Amino acid sequence: MYTASPFSRPPIAARTGLANAYHEVGVVTGVTTASPHRLVAMLYDGLMTELTKAQGAIGKKDVEGKCTAISRAVRIVDEGLKSALDLQQGGQIAQDLNELYAYVSMRLTLANLRSSPEMIEECKRLIEPVREAWKAIGPQVEGAR
Repeated sequence: MYTASPFSRPPIAARTGLANAYHEVGVVTGVTTASPHRLVAMLYDGLMTELTKAQGAIGKKDVEGKCTAISRAVRIVDEGLKSALDLQQGGQIAQDLNELYAYVSMRLTLANLRSSPEMIEECKRLIEPVREAWKAIGPQVEGAR
């Protein structure tokens, strides 16, 4: 049994838990203080991270890791990016993004079923230009606040 001491380091599992907790606090703090533009950028970043994790899990034949990462990615697309669209006010670009997100969500579901890193890569290729465009307008949007 491990007993805490001010002169010893916690075991690796405890340090990993502390690192994860620290990361969680950073994410929560970032979310609560972020502008709407920054929140969407964080969604894109999180999506790309989960897609990369899914590809790695497929390569390692880690079914649970693949399913978890793809499920998170689909939630980011559906509950984050897609739900943030204003289809009434957003015009054609909102419609186009809605269709892109629906397609990506469907492809990710198939990628999960087929354990296809190629389908995940396709989704990354489709999202990356939108993500980069969103980053590019950041200084203009943030400067207008």
